[in-house]
Amino acid sequence: MRRVLIANRSEIAVRVLRACRELDLATVAVYSEADREALHVREADEAVMIGKAKARDSYLNGERIIAAARETGADAIHPGYGFISESAGFAAACEDAGIAFVGPPASAIAAMGDKAAARRLARDSGVPVVPGGEVTAGDEALRVAEEIGFPLLVKAAAGGGGRGIRTVRDTEELPQALAEAAREAEAAFGDASLYVEKLVEGARHVEVQVMGDSEGRVVHLFERECSLQRRRQKLVEEAPSPALTPQTRAAMAAAAVRLAEGVGYTSAGTVEFLVDRDELFYFIEMNTRLQVEHGVTEMVTGVDLVREQLLVAAGQPLEVAQEDVRVDGSAIEFRINAEDPDNEFFPSPGTIEELELPGGPGVRVDTAIYAGYRVVPFYDSLIAKLMVWAPTREQALRRGRRALRELRIEGVKTTTPLHLRLVDDERVRSGDVHTGYLEELLATGEGEGVAA
Repeated sequence: MRRVLIANRSEIAVRVLRACRELDLATVAVYSEADREALHVREADEAVMIGKAKARDSYLNGERIIAAARETGADAIHPGYGFISESAGFAAACEDAGIAFVGPPASAIAAMGDKAAARRLARDSGVPVVPGGEVTAGDEALRVAEEIGFPLLVKAAAGGGGRGIRTVRDTEELPQALAEAAREAEAAFGDASLYVEKLVEGARHVEVQVMGDSEGRVVHLFERECSLQRRRQKLVEEAPSPALTPQTRAAMAAAAVRLAEGVGYTSAGTVEFLVDRDELFYFIEMNTRLQVEHGVTEMVTGVDLVREQLLVAAGQPLEVAQEDVRVDGSAIEFRINAEDPDNEFFPSPGTIEELELPGGPGVRVDTAIYAGYRVVPFYDSLIAKLMVWAPTREQALRRGRRALRELRIEGVKTTTPLHLRLVDDERVRSGDVHTGYLEELLATGEGEGVAA
């Protein structure tokens, strides 16, 4: 492997570019018309414009991306996260073109990409799943609903990111929920397939990071707590979880490894679980890619996940063995989104007029913005990830508060003020939260007028 094309944009493209440089790998950036002045375009060794602003015309255009790799002599493609990162078809197309895909094999992506099929694989691997089942018609959905009981979730079988999901609390709500979820799933993923599962109320969202190589070895790098969410979109993540006993932590990690081994997994992946009030955990899905929040795992384990991905894609074994993985301290990530809290968190595009980033011990900022950079309205609103590490969780929260106060972004509205409220929230500080807690907090009116 000598030259890597980075099939993404913004901060993750810059993150991958830096890892490539440390391995003395040449880099190729691809970009849309809207991203001509993007940092990853400026920093890469070469850059190729692949289409118009809309993602389907550029970052989702697999044929054009592979053509750019051929044009520039790239022998590997790193997809980052989002866009084509979980496309089994694209991974297979890379293989057919003789280009290394920096991620799992197409077979693993396909197996885990269908959530209903993934549930079956999880059960076969001895991993507990939330009660539920696939549905193809209203009568079948009603039968499954009566078996598992209300409340429940109707979910898209393909895709993720909180799309194609509806909460149903009684039989009267079920037909409309099925129709809406199917339409949204078809629009977002091109697949209207659905399944129904029991709604585990008051649950935490905890995920286990795994890493596999072509020699069949899979290791876990412990877990991340991701329960602070709004509309099923994560806002704050931390490692390790403040709420798991050592026994639950070990059981979840072992389950994640079994699942990854069962599907022949290589590269970085994340197995996501719901954890109820009794610390019983249930498999949700597997994300067959690098996660946005991978940095907090890196901070507590010292393992560079992107480096490991690149080495595995080059045919090398993992540099880290399971017995070498240890958790040191506590790390927290605050997602800095360009959103307007006074307009239902609507994206806030615009020009970054002034920018001051925090620093000091244990502070990391992954971003691709700069003073004068224009935040465009065509993509995700994430513009920076502020991460902090400290020996204890309490110290990490204090360091997070200090770093958030130092962060200054003028020209667009951001989530920074909300994060400042959260680091001082009593339940957040105690770790006593669940996936609905943030929305409950905002619904009380306490979050009104606060940027998020």
